[in-house]
Amino acid sequence: MLPAMSGPNTEQLPKFRNDLGVAEIRIGVKEFNCIGVSPPDDHPHVYLAMGGDDTVLCPYCSTSYRFDQRLGSSEAEPPGSVYLDPAVEAKPEPFFT
Repeated sequence: MLPAMSGPNTEQLPKFRNDLGVAEIRIGVKEFNCIGVSPPDDHPHVYLAMGGDDTVLCPYCSTSYRFDQRLGSSEAEPPGSVYLDPAVEAKPEPFFT
C-alpha cells in the first residue's frame, strides 16, 4: 500500500534527502517530506506518513525511512540527510503588535 501523497501543513514538516544513496535513513519523526536528493535533482517533495508502522518506503526514490525514537525531529542518520529548504527558512516570522 502506498503512503498518502498529500497531507495537512506539509510545508511545516521536516524534509529529508538521500544524497548518499543509502538504502535506509533513520529519522525521529513519523510524518515528513522526502525530496529524493538535493535540488536541482530532487523529485517532487512527497508527504510520507508511517502511521502505526516504524518504516515507510518513498514511492519515488525507494529510500526506506525508519523511525528512531532516539532522534529529534531535525535529526537523521546518516547525518546530512535533513534538508533545510532555503525558501522556507528565509520566510520572516509574523509581526504582531
